[in-house]
Amino acid sequence: MNHYLISFPSAAMSHIADEELPSVSESTRAVIRAAKAAGVYVFGGGMDETVPPVLVTGEGEVSAGTYPETGRMTGGFCVLKVQTRAEAEAWAARIAAACRCAQELREFMYDPES
Repeated sequence: MNHYLISFPSAAMSHIADEELPSVSESTRAVIRAAKAAGVYVFGGGMDETVPPVLVTGEGEVSAGTYPETGRMTGGFCVLKVQTRAEAEAWAARIAAACRCAQELREFMYDPES
């Protein structure tokens, strides 16, 4: 089984009118409930954009910001554990339909200890 990250930036939903957001939220929660029922949901959520990120070194030093190349991470994500990439793509399509925006799909590297 492989782990996949399905995500989108906040700006991807900017075309959705405020009055449609409750419907989009319910549709999204329904897909997540289906993923949980199927036993493929690991975890997920939305980034709290009101809390600024920090960079923490191996020595424990904390500084404001991120790596320059990562920029700003916003939006929502979920991690699923499925047998095949095709299955991950199918779940990403269901989430994209519910959220009304395209989703990025990324595969985690193999972890021999998981």
